Amino acid sequence: MNEQRPIRAKSGANIEGTSAHNRRVIIDALRVNGALSRADLARATGLTKQAVSNLVETLENEGLVASEELVRKGRGQPSTPYRLVADGAYSIGLQIDRHVSRAIVVDLVGNILARATAKVPPRAPEEGVEVLLDLLAEVRGKFAAGRPEAEARIAGIGVAMPGPFGVEIADDSLWLMQAWQSFPLVERLAAGTGLAVSLQNDAAACATAERMVGAAHGLDHVVCIYVGYGIGAGLILGGGLYSGANGNAGEIGMVLFGKPDNLVPLEHRASIASLYALVDIDPADPQQFDKLERLVLAGDQRVVDWIERAGHDLRLAVHTAETLFDPQTVILSSGVPGSLMHRLIAAIEPLRPSLVAVTGRSVPRLRLGMTDPWAVAIGAAADPIRRAFDPSFSAILKRQGE
Repeated sequence: MNEQRPIRAKSGANIEGTSAHNRRVIIDALRVNGALSRADLARATGLTKQAVSNLVETLENEGLVASEELVRKGRGQPSTPYRLVADGAYSIGLQIDRHVSRAIVVDLVGNILARATAKVPPRAPEEGVEVLLDLLAEVRGKFAAGRPEAEARIAGIGVAMPGPFGVEIADDSLWLMQAWQSFPLVERLAAGTGLAVSLQNDAAACATAERMVGAAHGLDHVVCIYVGYGIGAGLILGGGLYSGANGNAGEIGMVLFGKPDNLVPLEHRASIASLYALVDIDPADPQQFDKLERLVLAGDQRVVDWIERAGHDLRLAVHTAETLFDPQTVILSSGVPGSLMHRLIAAIEPLRPSLVAVTGRSVPRLRLGMTDPWAVAIGAAADPIRRAFDPSFSAILKRQGE
């Protein structure tokens, strides 16, 4: 008898009124596991074989799923695997940051098809939104070239920017982009593009990218600490992204660190902005990453000292995240490429004793995630696809409440 490989999938529901949820369950299973047969899908999701057959046929007719060649397993009947069609849907990701904004277009499985950048005034949203609309038009133009009918399959625009949102803070610094907080950004972008727009903080977007194509792929309980110009944490709890009551969950960079008479936010001590201030690198400099890499490789004492201090603070942040959320792992991600993050991970180790240090762990407590300037934009682009295709029990709950 052939041993069956484990398949990661959400549970479907064999009751009336749950077709929307079940469609998402099938898509999610194919995205997480790759190609699967109808029998595999039925076994993993708990749906009947007939329900799976009907769903797969519908998705195939809609151009979201396609069959592959027959596969023979031992002496049993051959089976037909089904896979997601990459160009079945597209999405746009927009990262708004203090010194540069990035826009990308991705397909259903996360392949980047077009990208563009622009400088947006951090304190002038009325002027900045026009720059963003031009940026989106530019990346859509690059994407549409050679794809005359693809625009109709764009699921929407996911926007990621620094939080917290809706909080009155008497701080006009670049840390918070405070001028943008009360600006009707989503409404203006939706009106200017004709697409649905969603907004989340940059750490949550990075966590989404890690879940789809990075170190959190296939995991259901993860804290992703994003070390960028500021610091935030994206929370993947129970297989879904947790945003909190006001979209501000995971703002770990706002936690106060230091001595009792000199408490400052973590992101003022351990963010890339704090490092740049020490080594006199302009975050708007197109050569910023190359300059930082040279300093890291040269063993610049200012960088060495910062790594030691930041490692100490982030070790406590990891311990706090483990204690609060009991994750399978904590992922450290950044928009800074190169060797810095490897040294920072080494400085955080050894981790403090924690309740997650159980026997039989299959995943390290701390692991390095993406170190890519485009990580946040990738996660932002994943959000409209997640909203359109990730499993949701809303249909079931509505049905039960009727």
